Amino acid sequence: MWRAWDCNNHNEPPLELNLIQKISVFALPVLFAITLHEAAHGYAALKFGDRTAQLLGRISLNPIRHIDLVGTIIVPIAILLLTKLSGGAGILFGWAKPVPVNFNQLNRPKQDMLWVAAAGPGANLLMALIWAGMIKLALAMPGSPIAMPLALMGAAGIFINAVLMALNLLPLPPLDGGRIAVSLLPTPLAIKMSRIEPYGLFILIGLMYLGILGMVMWPLIEAIISFAAFLFGLEPIKLLALIQIVLN
Repeated sequence: MWRAWDCNNHNEPPLELNLIQKISVFALPVLFAITLHEAAHGYAALKFGDRTAQLLGRISLNPIRHIDLVGTIIVPIAILLLTKLSGGAGILFGWAKPVPVNFNQLNRPKQDMLWVAAAGPGANLLMALIWAGMIKLALAMPGSPIAMPLALMGAAGIFINAVLMALNLLPLPPLDGGRIAVSLLPTPLAIKMSRIEPYGLFILIGLMYLGILGMVMWPLIEAIISFAAFLFGLEPIKLLALIQIVLN
């Protein structure tokens, strides 16, 4: 059961979510963060001349069209389960079915690639801000039975979108940041960088294993969280405390 929450009562005991509560808090934020990220790519591609995603029905706000059984459901739940059992906090992530984009069909393939790639992280930033607004709404109704779950869901939404935005902005093909870099680099360098793409996933796993990935991502994750807090007048300490609750 969720108990009523007064955001101004600093004497309340710290919350600890059980596994079912964690799944219920993260379900919608993860679902929308992953699927709308992909839909944004398809929408941007259509605006710049490529109808591939439209013809395949992938420019849709219907999450079912984008869900990947492993990446959207199994992996996030497994991470939540493992972090709950281990008593620690981990970086929750996942993926949806990639939206097909034929860059050769874009009006200006090299230049327009930037905007198509940036649409995904841009959607995550927008969603992080929307979830910050949900926390602001929860703070406006202290004592309400829905205030606490709404605030915790907002914290989960900010965190998962910040993680996905930071991850995808890494300048490593096939991540969005890699495609942005290919778009911006002079053609000779862009060609060389694009050749990294077949090995990008292995490089990413290696960086994760060595602990470098987290070191690179955390400053940007913290910057996104701080920006959301500033924009909606949230106290950074309280926001970080909420995020800590949903991660533990």
